[in-house]
Amino acid sequence: MATAAEISEYDTEELERQLGETRRELFNLRFQLATGQLDNFSRINHVRKDVARMMTELRIREIGEAEGLALEDLPGHRAAARRRTEDEALGRDKTTASERRAMARAEAEAEAEVEDRPVPDDVVLDEVDPDEDELAEEIADDDGMALPDDDADPEEES
Repeated sequence: MATAAEISEYDTEELERQLGETRRELFNLRFQLATGQLDNFSRINHVRKDVARMMTELRIREIGEAEGLALEDLPGHRAAARRRTEDEALGRDKTTASERRAMARAEAEAEAEVEDRPVPDDVVLDEVDPDEDELAEEIADDDGMALPDDDADPEEES
């Protein structure tokens, strides 16, 4: 499933080609549903949403072109570029905390296997789990919300 940010990075020709492939996949899924061969029913909804994202992006580009805006001047593209710049400046990648913990756990298991020793669960988790402040920041970052400023005095704001 493609995200809106990934879709916005495609050029128009690639986006139209992807849209055609995704519509073909949706057709095949509907055909499988009608013949009783479909195992994963939720896949239809995912593909439908992908089609909608792609059509929305194409419509945004069409409107921008009619208004004489460059691709970089479209609101969604500016926001995506800003997020990429912020992520690069902060050294963030596109992995989630659980993915990073799983990767660290796999690395620890591989290292323990090479050294022929068991992997203690608590040691690996202590090395990987973030402290409460980091976890709160990551949750707020994932939600797209700013954290409340602990140093601010509530009486000053009134």
